Amino acid sequence: MSRVPMIRRYRYSLLQKIQTLLCWIIRIYSSTFRLTVENETPWINHLEAGGRVLLCVWHQQFFAAIRYFKIYERYQPSLMISQSHDGDVIARVAIQQGWHPVRGSSSRDGGKALKEIIERLNRFRLAAHIVDGPRGPAGVVKPGAVRIARATDAAVVPFYTTAERAWYFRSWDRFMIPKPFARVTPCFGEMIHFPADIGEEGFEAQRAELEEVMHSDLISPEDRTRRPTTSR
Repeated sequence: MSRVPMIRRYRYSLLQKIQTLLCWIIRIYSSTFRLTVENETPWINHLEAGGRVLLCVWHQQFFAAIRYFKIYERYQPSLMISQSHDGDVIARVAIQQGWHPVRGSSSRDGGKALKEIIERLNRFRLAAHIVDGPRGPAGVVKPGAVRIARATDAAVVPFYTTAERAWYFRSWDRFMIPKPFARVTPCFGEMIHFPADIGEEGFEAQRAELEEVMHSDLISPEDRTRRPTTSR
């Protein structure tokens, strides 16, 4: 038997174990956050009444929500995740939290992933989307969220997280990780509806509207204690 396939299998097995370990570390670490959730009831009522909901969040802020989002697993929700190595870890965490990972991004298999998440949102009625991920630029809402919402008639719900104490990476989005035992506030914005019966010019206006609504809650390290607005 060739040594090369054996080495590859060994490397793959080791990578799987490392990813599994990272998943458990993330879950245990995030369990230390002290959570206060704001403005969740309106969109939950809409979902329970038969509506569809697309939760939208900045790449910077999704880590703090990992623990809390497990409570939505009964809805069989979906989340689009890139096919990068980092995405492999996030996909495993998503599965542990009861979310279905749809693998793809704007740069790789985007069309296939978009079709899959639309199909699942139509069927199960809840999904989430990272509006500027996985590579940015930061603060720019990509077209995917609006395309998904228009195709499914889903209410878009902006989602933000703030933390009283956090680290900010020197990454393209200044990725935020709350410090252990920090008070973390997941906050949901008001529902936004994007009608599909308008042309491409109207589509861009909708994308710009979502970007404007969400941009005020993109957090800088210098403004780390600011609380997001709960009504608009």
